[in-house]
Amino acid sequence: MEQKNTEKLLKEKLREKGLKVTQQRILVLSVLEQNSGVHMTAEDVYGLVSKDYPEIGLATVYRTLQLLWDMQLVDRINLDDGCVRYEIGHLLKGNARHSHHHLICRSCGRVISFDGDLLDGLEEHIEKTTGFHVLDHEVKFYGLCRDCAKAQK
Repeated sequence: MEQKNTEKLLKEKLREKGLKVTQQRILVLSVLEQNSGVHMTAEDVYGLVSKDYPEIGLATVYRTLQLLWDMQLVDRINLDDGCVRYEIGHLLKGNARHSHHHLICRSCGRVISFDGDLLDGLEEHIEKTTGFHVLDHEVKFYGLCRDCAKAQK
């Protein structure tokens, strides 16, 4: 997604929620967009934003990420390593739901995004049999990446 389009969409979403459009909010979202596919911690985002905007504080980045997550503009991921990570939201990418999942290597800790969602049929089955309407889901697969699997052979 082009940066101007991201900024335009963020401004629209902020205004819809009755919130101010601030430079900090735009910068945080832009950093996530520019690093699409990278699962960034708040500290990672802060490090990049503070290069262009040194007066920003880490607490502001945390609050901004929370706000953007509440607005569904960023996705929050817990990869079971004690850190919460963020990536550009699936709604900003034009997807109604997550379109990728995460493959986590138990040996080196590498995280690989896997595109494609094969769970639509399962969600329909859940709704049909239980009446539970699934809004979203998150899937993490644990195993060995290609490099670690080769090294173990």
